[in-house]
Amino acid sequence: MKNPITICLLLFTLLSCKTKEKEITTPEKSPLELGQVNVSTKSMEFFVSDTLYSGWNTFIYNNESQEVHFIMMDLYPEGITIENTKTELLPPFDDGMRYIMENQMDSAMTAFGKIPEWYQKVKFLGGTGLVSPKYTVKSTVYLEPGRYMMECYVKMFNGAWHTSHGMLKEIIVKDEASQLTPPSATANIDISSINGILIKDSLSSGRQVFQTNFIDQKVYENFVGHDVNLVKYDATASLDSLVLWMNWMNPRGLRTPAPIGFTFLGGMNNLPAESKGFFEADLTPGNYILISEVPAADEKRLLYKFSID
Repeated sequence: MKNPITICLLLFTLLSCKTKEKEITTPEKSPLELGQVNVSTKSMEFFVSDTLYSGWNTFIYNNESQEVHFIMMDLYPEGITIENTKTELLPPFDDGMRYIMENQMDSAMTAFGKIPEWYQKVKFLGGTGLVSPKYTVKSTVYLEPGRYMMECYVKMFNGAWHTSHGMLKEIIVKDEASQLTPPSATANIDISSINGILIKDSLSSGRQVFQTNFIDQKVYENFVGHDVNLVKYDATASLDSLVLWMNWMNPRGLRTPAPIGFTFLGGMNNLPAESKGFFEADLTPGNYILISEVPAADEKRLLYKFSID
């Protein structure tokens, strides 16, 4: 008959083996599997994984550069790659902007007329709003499987696009979905081409999770749809200068330097109609604007002012 000590040792060994077996069969999930996508910019580039999971993903974007940037996620038609972008899409945009800078609008429109037909099939699935230098923002979006271009088309001091200087990265989003579920919102923002931007909840200081509800979507005069950008401003700021700057078709629009007195705190880039995304912000006392990157945003009611006490 076995003594009690031997039995205890056998039980301990069996339990240890089962624990080790459990550890082997349930490995720790990676940040990407959990839907956490870390992105950084030091100059004119995106440092981010080449492959992401589909489903909900939170982009944590650290803008370490000296200029304002954003993230926009473009889902490309099947068969179109970054080489098509570089050879077929960037040249007409580069030429068009050069003509705009030279105040030759007819020539600019002719150049934009050479934008390839496949561009009309690109699907914009969100990203961040504009982000000031040395700021980090969070946005949560739902990504379908496919080939994406992560881009930023803010302009340099000479009017050249950031996309033409390295801020264009091809990313594959695979069929396998992340483990992330969308965050719980503390405030809802409705945005549409008819009613503009509306905040549906009261706001207070501290961390806020904004749910952006895209009621509809349309292509505006600047070839893109409406988005939501959170901007804090001080007493030196001119709201008229911001409205003009948010239209890239203006020679000074989206061009470095950004207008004085404004701090860009992220937001949600273009989404399709009847879809939603989320972004986070730590609201401190002061004056804020939610604004879309469209021509004459104030006239379209795509500018919403609020204050935090």
